[in-house]
Amino acid sequence: MSTPVLSRTGVAGMSALLKATIAAVKLVAAEEIMPRYMKVAHQHKSDGSLCTDADLATQAALTRKLQSICNVPVLGEEMSDEEHREIWQSAQEGLWCIDPIDGTSNFVHGLPYFAVSVALVRQGRSVLGVVYNPVSDEMFAAESGRGAYLNGEKLSGRVTQRSFKQALANVDLKRLDTMIAAQLAINPPCASQRNFGASSLDWCYTAAGRFDLYLHGGQKLWDYAAGALILSETDGYACCIETDDFTAGDVWQRSVIAASSHTLFEEWKNWIRTR
Repeated sequence: MSTPVLSRTGVAGMSALLKATIAAVKLVAAEEIMPRYMKVAHQHKSDGSLCTDADLATQAALTRKLQSICNVPVLGEEMSDEEHREIWQSAQEGLWCIDPIDGTSNFVHGLPYFAVSVALVRQGRSVLGVVYNPVSDEMFAAESGRGAYLNGEKLSGRVTQRSFKQALANVDLKRLDTMIAAQLAINPPCASQRNFGASSLDWCYTAAGRFDLYLHGGQKLWDYAAGALILSETDGYACCIETDDFTAGDVWQRSVIAASSHTLFEEWKNWIRTR
């Protein structure tokens, strides 16, 4: 029960667009990220988060390659807030949304839990998503209505027999309401909880059944754009803390309640909302 279910109908079912995006992400990661892993200098941005030369070089390289695949604007995490909003509001034909290194703190400190996250967004919704961890060489990918993949094999998720009390959760405590965070820290309703610091991978690990439950108090567009699609394409479930419609949440600060199965999702959501 510890591994995802992979079918053998994989790569043949992918579109040329998804295959090209996967190839671009892998190439950029090999050229711009891994040679700098644990070797790059870093600096703090105005919000306190880290940024490195690898983030900037990866964003620039991805922008060039992705626009050669589909020539729409690129909204990258390392842009300013003003640029983010301008691109989001003006991109009539869609846009690429990228986080060049999701989990930069992990990347800087040598923790092998970080990823490149890329989504193609049309009319406000992700239609293609790719999340790649270059250390583990795991490529999660999905297309709207066409399923999700892990390293080219169809990812169907995992059917778990665990109860809510036996479930493993991924919880980011620092952005939650203090009452919910305190109860989760002192008396959690599930068996155990983790947080590894890379939202895009958190979504994918939930899609693969490595986590049963997921909770985050507020994510940016590039944190969820690819991962939420990958989860939905494995029949996982997600909503916001405030609303059942995940897509109705604030684009720039969207909370997440998610689970790999409907039963666990309903129990998780009800527990959180009654605190």
